[in-house]
Amino acid sequence: MTRLHPLTLRFHNAALERAYDDYVYPRMLLQWRAALVIGPALYVLLFILDGWYIPDAQRGALWAIRLGSLIVPITFIAITFTPRYRRCAYLLPALNGLTGGLGLIAMMQLMPLEVVAHYYPVVVVVTFFTYNFSGTRFIYALAVDLTLLITYNLCFGAMVDYPSHLLATQDFFIICANLIGGSAGYLVELQRRRLFVHKQALEDERRLHLERSLHDSLTGLPNRALLYDRMAQLLADAERSSARHALYFVDLDDFKPVNDIHGHAVGDQVLQQVAQRMRQAVREGDTVARLGGDEFVILTANTPDEATAAQQAERIQAMIADHGARLPADITLSASIGLCLFPYEGATIEDIIHRADQSMYRAKAATDATPPRTERQLIAQK
Repeated sequence: MTRLHPLTLRFHNAALERAYDDYVYPRMLLQWRAALVIGPALYVLLFILDGWYIPDAQRGALWAIRLGSLIVPITFIAITFTPRYRRCAYLLPALNGLTGGLGLIAMMQLMPLEVVAHYYPVVVVVTFFTYNFSGTRFIYALAVDLTLLITYNLCFGAMVDYPSHLLATQDFFIICANLIGGSAGYLVELQRRRLFVHKQALEDERRLHLERSLHDSLTGLPNRALLYDRMAQLLADAERSSARHALYFVDLDDFKPVNDIHGHAVGDQVLQQVAQRMRQAVREGDTVARLGGDEFVILTANTPDEATAAQQAERIQAMIADHGARLPADITLSASIGLCLFPYEGATIEDIIHRADQSMYRAKAATDATPPRTERQLIAQK
């Protein structure tokens, strides 16, 4: 199980934490913007209570604090439409809650003592809002709401005429709001992070299965399915580009005796070394695929002409012929290579491979004074 810090809920793996931030950012952006609009809107609606409880002489000061506090969310909303918001996406919603809470406490200090009790529930609302709707992380919401609780007690506890039993009662409900809202916020973030880890595990497993289904299990090379997909992409691009591509059909010479004399374990080792050498002989973006047995295909894009393709084939043959220290001394490797340049009129994946295959058999026959007439050669002559 991926480890999380028990309080901050950060992943111990920094790369996983960055991946989580990348994953959650577009999904949370709408909530952050909604919180930056709805929270201040409710904050402004407090003026409805002003007509009932606030003397006319104090309303101007209250509105000054209220409007001053609104500068913060308005600025933050504008920032959400810039790339900069990504770097502080959790911090700004928390600061919005802190600004609103401190502004509320400042307004309550200007009110008559008998009116404070009517506005105090808003502190509880701010607590729940910060934990459960602002979209900030639990640890930031906890810091904000504890700061508001301490500030509330410092401001009203210092008043000689403020009833201590009333402050204790209010503290009780604010602390309850922190316990309930904080627990809910903690569990929601914990569950969100666990679901992300589970989703990542499923995605990794899906990629692994896809990788295995598209690659040869012995050599790790792309298999026929992946080769066909990449050839299809090049053929599709041919409609928009005049570039030519090359397909090499590679068949190892006299590979069967290797298995017969040295066993299949050595034969597998030979195939793995050949695969590695062919990868080294071509560019990183080219495709080396194994069709099966000792047959390989190399797909190279943007091959200018047949002469260049023939030189590339010679390099591939030279790399395969390099003996290597890990093979038995009596094993000599060589390969016959057929070539097909495409696109051409009526080119299809099957026809391109067939032409390269036939070219390979012609090359093999040319290097053998008495080439064996295999069943495939007989078919090719028909």
